[in-house]
Amino acid sequence: MPQLFDTGPESVTQDESEARAALVLSLRRRGLNDRRVLSAIERVPRRLFLSARHHRFAYEDSLLPIECGQVVSAPSMVARMVQLLEIAPNHRVLEIGTGSGYQTAILSHLSQQVFTADRYQTLINLARQRIAALKIQNVEFHHADGLTGLRERAPYDRIILTGSVPAIPDSVRLQLAPDGILLAPVGPAGQKQDLMRMRKTDGEYHSTKVGEVRLVSLRDGIAQVL
Repeated sequence: MPQLFDTGPESVTQDESEARAALVLSLRRRGLNDRRVLSAIERVPRRLFLSARHHRFAYEDSLLPIECGQVVSAPSMVARMVQLLEIAPNHRVLEIGTGSGYQTAILSHLSQQVFTADRYQTLINLARQRIAALKIQNVEFHHADGLTGLRERAPYDRIILTGSVPAIPDSVRLQLAPDGILLAPVGPAGQKQDLMRMRKTDGEYHSTKVGEVRLVSLRDGIAQVL
């Protein structure tokens, strides 16, 4: 497992602090203005969730490759999706698709507890190590098929799918708490997808298209090798 380093507050250089602040300013200019979300983004060192060869790109607004052939989304995409969730401090959040753990860390600063699932054990192990290095203690990791949700911890106030699906799985939808919100990119892989926000009200589910995205697709099952 790769060794992490320079994780403590004392290791944050002035250049990195300025880079984080510049990133937040650029997000504001793009209309992403939720103060809690921007504060969380400024607090989380994105470089920690990247391989060393990509550290110099950490605070650029671009997606970057990570282990297992996956990617970490651009900060603007993360901010946009997290902002649409309208997370309150007392919320329990299910994240389907842990990836690098970068978004997981941001969610942890906004909610009471985060439950995150990924089909790749390697990604779970690395994300757990990174989150621990930041001394974040309200995240629970699961090596699991996230497209079935995590029934044993349901219900959830907020659910976010970090990749696209052909349709929102019923098994996931049914794990929403009353007045809960689910956010998911819906559509074919490799093409534009509809970003759908589903709200559960009085036992009924109401979906609204809130934008278009192009994200990698989520796969079902558990990876047997990685």
